[in-house]
Amino acid sequence: MKLYTYFRSSAAYRVRIALNLKGLPWEAVAVHLARGEQRAPGYRSIHPAGLVPTLDDNGLLLTQSLAIVEYLDETHPQPPLLPADPAGRARVRAIAQSIACEIHPINNLRVLNYLTGEMGLTETQKLTWYRHWVDTGLAAVEAQLAGHPATGRFCHGDTPGLADACLVPQIYNAQRFDCQLDHVPTVMRIVEACEALPAFQAAAPGVQADAE
Repeated sequence: MKLYTYFRSSAAYRVRIALNLKGLPWEAVAVHLARGEQRAPGYRSIHPAGLVPTLDDNGLLLTQSLAIVEYLDETHPQPPLLPADPAGRARVRAIAQSIACEIHPINNLRVLNYLTGEMGLTETQKLTWYRHWVDTGLAAVEAQLAGHPATGRFCHGDTPGLADACLVPQIYNAQRFDCQLDHVPTVMRIVEACEALPAFQAAAPGVQADAE
């Protein structure tokens, strides 16, 4: 499998974690978002929207990180990244989507570039925007996790899964932008547990071949 990735992309980071948790061999193909490589015709032919990640599984091109992770879970069931019961799967998907659909889309690189470009916001205004949505979004995730009987060492139970693969990249970016994290102690406890695992360590932005 080939993963078209960028070292700081939250979405690509999620898939790197999932591939590593599954123990699957994969090859990284770097797409440098800050240099605009995602807009090149060659990559557009692979991903028409010009986003990362794209997973090439023997010629089958898959996009959207959550869809890719669920594809990996269905085609390589062990170890599972989603619970066996419907209620558990719904809970894990809700936590994952709280991050991937509520926080991340309004704070990704193309949105931030639009704010400081076409909208003319200052760097300070951009950071205020970013931190507001991260702070409020993570507070909602904390509420989903704190005190819930299904929360264990990880987001759901004592093995990492889809929700954890979304949570760790979001915290990486929150720390990068100096966001407030004191209000999410359960989130930070889970992230610490994840980052102790080799699968998460090997997926971290700083150890990718394209890291700068």
